[in-house]
Amino acid sequence: MGNTSISIEGTMGSAHISMDEIMDHVNMGADVMDIFKEEILKFGFREEADHGAYAPMGHLFRCQNQQAEGYYWIYGQKDLFNIKIHDFYFREEAFMSFQWYECLSITYYESLSGEEIMPYRRLTAGCVKAFIGGEKPYQAVFHKNIPIRSIGIEILPAYYKKYLNEAYPNEYTNPYKAFCSIDQTSDFPEMAALLKQVRDYRGTGMAAQLFYEGKVSEAVSLVVEYNRKRSLEKVSAVSEQDRYLIENAAAYINDHFNRNISVEHLARISCMGTTKFKTVFKRVYGCTITEYIKGRRMSHAENLLASTNFSIDQVAEAVGYGNSGRFAGIFRESTGLLPSEYRRMAKRKEAGGAEDGFLL
Repeated sequence: MGNTSISIEGTMGSAHISMDEIMDHVNMGADVMDIFKEEILKFGFREEADHGAYAPMGHLFRCQNQQAEGYYWIYGQKDLFNIKIHDFYFREEAFMSFQWYECLSITYYESLSGEEIMPYRRLTAGCVKAFIGGEKPYQAVFHKNIPIRSIGIEILPAYYKKYLNEAYPNEYTNPYKAFCSIDQTSDFPEMAALLKQVRDYRGTGMAAQLFYEGKVSEAVSLVVEYNRKRSLEKVSAVSEQDRYLIENAAAYINDHFNRNISVEHLARISCMGTTKFKTVFKRVYGCTITEYIKGRRMSHAENLLASTNFSIDQVAEAVGYGNSGRFAGIFRESTGLLPSEYRRMAKRKEAGGAEDGFLL
């Protein structure tokens, strides 16, 4: 698998963890929770006693240093699965690069601001995102002072290759392709609802263990069913010529996103009919034209809120919205924060104190 690691770089320094060490211990039968506890301390997190904001069955860690502030909660069962809650922010723009160990994960993001690198894609709140560990490196940039709030389930090879195969020998199929089919989507309400239930659960003892085991199984079931429904849709390949034309239309959007752009106009630019244009665009970019334009507008709005003193009305107009109320609603859907909240957090003082307190 090569050098499996995670590193975070910012203007205040960097941190690095070797994931090979984690999986070496797990493969020898160690409890993944014990290894995670040891490794996360290297990032400046310290374990804290439960204070009611998170489930008592897991391990709670807090970070308060020059790089980040917030909480990280994790619950796991041996080498089978773990459940993680993130609720923290970076004090400076943070570039994250990691080659994760082999696993399959599914996460719901409540608040987020950043971009994935190669290929470029904006990270948005309110989405469900799958991640495949053990393959190509993952790189992303997370914006300073904006909370990353998420809840995710990660299953390990011992669960999806061995446990499921032994439990369902006649029906077993590796869920790898099913997880790959999700990528990042805002159209998976069943998974979002399940992960919120896990986030809000506060049980203890055997009841909690059974609850978490059941929710992990349910999450895998939802992923498999999601993939089954998608596989019934016949999707033809996009030709190189059509891809070039669609990318040309996307470049036009990037330069004119703050204007009213009709689908008909974009279709003419691409030398396609409107129906074909909308279909091919979604295949190439994984989202509708409206979603793509909204993403470009929200990215620019984040920058204006963080780096200028424009009023909310001025920011709304600058990115293409004549109604600041509508802009605020869309912005909250995208980041999990109102524009005024985003600005306050983006410009929060780096010194500790009450202004740093978004945490539960």
